Amino acid sequence: MLSGAERQSAVRTALAGLIGNVLEWFDFAVYGYFASDIGRQFFPQSSATAQQLLAFAVFALGFGARPIGSLVLGTIGDRIGRRALLTLSIALMGGATLLIGLLPTYAQIGVAAPLLLVALRVVQGFSLGGEFTGSMVYTTEQATPALRGLISSSTAAGTTLGFILGSASAWLVNVSLSAEQASTWGWRIPFIASVSLCVLGWLLRRGIHESPEGLKAAEIRPPLLPSLLADWRPILQTFGIVAMTNAAYYLTFTYAVERRKHLTGEGGEVFLLANTASLFLVLLAKPLGGWLSDIVGRRRLMMALTVVTMSVVYVALNAMLYGTPRHFIFGQLLMAVPLGMALGLQGAMLVEIFPLRTRITSMSLAYSVTLALAGGTAPLVAAWLIDAFGQPLAPAYYIMLYGAIGLAVMWPMNETNARRLDV
Repeated sequence: MLSGAERQSAVRTALAGLIGNVLEWFDFAVYGYFASDIGRQFFPQSSATAQQLLAFAVFALGFGARPIGSLVLGTIGDRIGRRALLTLSIALMGGATLLIGLLPTYAQIGVAAPLLLVALRVVQGFSLGGEFTGSMVYTTEQATPALRGLISSSTAAGTTLGFILGSASAWLVNVSLSAEQASTWGWRIPFIASVSLCVLGWLLRRGIHESPEGLKAAEIRPPLLPSLLADWRPILQTFGIVAMTNAAYYLTFTYAVERRKHLTGEGGEVFLLANTASLFLVLLAKPLGGWLSDIVGRRRLMMALTVVTMSVVYVALNAMLYGTPRHFIFGQLLMAVPLGMALGLQGAMLVEIFPLRTRITSMSLAYSVTLALAGGTAPLVAAWLIDAFGQPLAPAYYIMLYGAIGLAVMWPMNETNARRLDV
C-alpha cells in the first residue's frame, strides 16, 4: 500500500488531471458549436428556431445526466479508487463521442436518429459527472498545501484546452468546406478524430498512483445516503461558488458564438476564430487564478471575481450578441479574465470544503446538479429569455442573479486554503 501512496511528480499529476478534461470538453464544445447543423440533421421537420432549441435541449440533457454519473462514478472513486474512476470515465466519453460522429441522420433511419443522439449525449454526461470532479479531487489531493490552487487548476486548464481545440476544429471545418458540406457531414470530423485523445488519455492514466487520501477513503466505506445528507452544507455552498461562473462561461463561449453564426446565415468563421483566440486568454487566466488563490485566499478572490463579472456582463453580452466582429472580440475578452481566474481556483476550493469519507460522490453530485441547473442550460435559457420576453440582453440579468446568490453564500464562509484533506 505504501508504494501506491507514493507522491508522484507534480507534472505527472497535472497531466493526469488535464488530459481527460481536454477530451471531455472538446466533445462538449464541438457539439455546442455545431448545434444548428446537428439540429438540421436530426430534427429536420422542425422550424429553424425549433431545430436550434431542440439541439440545445439535447446539449443541456447531457448535463442533466451528470448527477447520475456523479453518484455511480463518484462511488467508484471513493470505494475503489480515484485511478479506477479516471480510467473508466475517459473510456466512456471516448466511445460515446466516436459513435455520435458515426450516427446516421433522421433522413437515413428516421426517429431512431434523434433517440440515439439523446442516448449518446446521456452517456457523455454520465461520464462527465465523475470525470471533472474526480480529476479535481485527485490533483488537489496529490498537491502540497501551498500549491493546491495552482496544481488543481490543471484540471480547469484541460477544459479550456478542450474548448480551444473544439472551437479551432469547428473553425477549420467551416473554412475548409462549403456551408452545405459542413452542415451535412463536416461536423462529424471532430467527433471521430477525438478518439486519438481518448487513447492518449487512457494510456497516461493507466500508470498514475492512487492518492493517499484515496487509499484512506477506500477503507472508510460509509453508508452513502447518510454521508450525502451530512454534506448538505458544502453541497449548497458549491452552488453558490460555481453557478454564476459556469452559466456565464457557456453564455460567452458557446451560446454567443452559435447565435452569431446563426444570425449571419453563413459559416460564421470570424466568430469562431475570435472565440478560439479569446479562449487562449482564459487558458492563461486559469493558472493565474489558482496561483493567486494560494496566496490571498480562495474565498476572498472568488468574491472579488464575482463582483467583477456582474459588473461587466451587460456590456460584454451586448457587444457579443449585437456588435461588430470587433465588438464581439471585445466582449469575449472582457469576460475571459475574471471567468478564467474564477474557474482556475474553484477546483481546490470545492475539494477543501468537502470531508474525505465520500468526497468525490458528494462533490460530484453537488457540482453536477449545479451545472445541470446553471451551466448546461445556459444556452437554452438565454435563447428562451430573448424569444419569450423580447429583451435582447435578458441573459445578463440572469447571470447577475446567480452572482448575487453566490455572494450571499460565500460571505459567511471561512477561508479554505489551510484545511487538511485527509479528514
